[in-house]
Amino acid sequence: MNNFGYYKVISGDNQSNIPVNPRTYAKMLKQCRSLLSRSLQSAKWGDGFESRAAYSTSLQDFAATGNANGRVFAPYTIYKGKASLSISPVLPTFVKMDSDIGGLKVNCRGSMMLTFCPAIGERKYDWEQRQKFALSPTEVGSLISMGAHDASEFFHDPSMKSSNAGQVSKKLCIKALDGGNGYLISLTVTNNILKSNERFNIPVTTAEFAVLKTACSFALPHIMGWDRLTNQSPKGIKGSPSKVNSKQHFDLEWDR
Repeated sequence: MNNFGYYKVISGDNQSNIPVNPRTYAKMLKQCRSLLSRSLQSAKWGDGFESRAAYSTSLQDFAATGNANGRVFAPYTIYKGKASLSISPVLPTFVKMDSDIGGLKVNCRGSMMLTFCPAIGERKYDWEQRQKFALSPTEVGSLISMGAHDASEFFHDPSMKSSNAGQVSKKLCIKALDGGNGYLISLTVTNNILKSNERFNIPVTTAEFAVLKTACSFALPHIMGWDRLTNQSPKGIKGSPSKVNSKQHFDLEWDR
């Protein structure tokens, strides 16, 4: 627009001056700026969706190949005065089937790993003294089905049904607090070889326990390997399975 109230229009090689009311031009300019702003905003959200898609693809690549590059750690942690509790899923391992059909089968089912750390000061926890307890799919089902006044108890002994039974054992207790306003999660680790007895008590609120139950419900088909079953392509699953062997997978609970 020039000083005489004309708006220059360019179409191909042709140019022409069209008289335009200044107020009309200002309104048109405002609309153009608004459209440009919306366009930039759409591009921003588009980049966000593209990033999420790439993120999802990397996770699928890890699940299919067992490649630990870019692996995500996202435990749910509850911090209390005397100890902390973290929970995260441990995915199952797979082995190739020795058959003409090929494919993979579950070698060792996954678990929901509970990690307890004792407090050594205000908001400080000793990771070196952590203790773990791996909930099996059935034990996860027991936790999910707990009501406001229920209690559950789980006992683990790596040497059960052998001559070394009872040397080292772990007992996890989950019980509702009086009044229905929370739960107490307790882990007792007994080592008769070292003559030691460790105990962790974690009081959790109703909201925190609801998160635990919801997270376990979401993770249950994944630790069973069913996500691989339902998401496999019609031609079968491609890629090599995880290289973690079953013994190492089992020892995760008993290693610090």
